[in-house]
Amino acid sequence: MRNLLNRKSLGDVIFDVVNILVLLALMFVTLYPMYYVIVASVTNNLALLATPGFLWYPKGFTLGSFKLAFTHPLIVSGYKNILLIMAAGLFVNILLTLFTGFFLASKNVYFRKPILFMILFTMFFNGGMIPNYLNIRSLGLYDTLWALILPGAVSVYNCIICRTAIEAVPESLSESARIDGANDLTILFRIIAPLIKPTMVVLLLYYGIGHWNSWFSASIYIRDNYKLPIQNVLRAILIANSDILNSAATENDQINQFAETIKYAAIVITTVPILFIYPFLQRYFVKGVMIGAVKG
Repeated sequence: MRNLLNRKSLGDVIFDVVNILVLLALMFVTLYPMYYVIVASVTNNLALLATPGFLWYPKGFTLGSFKLAFTHPLIVSGYKNILLIMAAGLFVNILLTLFTGFFLASKNVYFRKPILFMILFTMFFNGGMIPNYLNIRSLGLYDTLWALILPGAVSVYNCIICRTAIEAVPESLSESARIDGANDLTILFRIIAPLIKPTMVVLLLYYGIGHWNSWFSASIYIRDNYKLPIQNVLRAILIANSDILNSAATENDQINQFAETIKYAAIVITTVPILFIYPFLQRYFVKGVMIGAVKG
């Protein structure tokens, strides 16, 4: 009887085979571009140009493109700038998001609904590119890294996630702390923040990826090439904008020697940090999103 139940029909077998083939094809389409970029980054420049189509293994293995990338002044300054933006930006992001989420989750506060309306209003409407540009210039933030940090310091969507996570914390804990003399800052940082740690990690991941991948704001607000974050330098390399690269480099034959492979090396350099960080945060991801999105 058990053998009859475990025996699959011809239709089930065909479905399983087709399903496996489709999933394998999707996996290949997803992973091969990443594999190609890694292999191309360690392939000889001439061999890469002479090999159109698929590239299965490095031809003329060399790390020259990585050496040139890590010694190029703009790539080095781009990495330094993005690390400064991440360090200052994430601190400002998570601090303001916690304050906003705590306010929105609080009860019996004055003008709560009007303030909530104004916060949500900014989620759907803004002044536009030109007013934002004029605002940045009038505040003295133009051509500074603060122009990439302060204008987007708070995400309304992330504040809503934070508010929902705080609302899931039992109110009795806050009431007990107030009876013992704790103020709002003590309640927020000593009680609530540790309890919503998974949500905070997810918010840090959201903000971090946003800072790391952002390039449009810098292309508008940053004039000095040495203040550009790494994504803008990568964009200049990928669209073959040699002016922005050669403006900071002396005459060097290596630039021409690795003209093609340095593009792939730059992609690897700008992508690997996020790929290495994400697995360590993955265990918080699903739990944090569920806590911040569902209130039971």
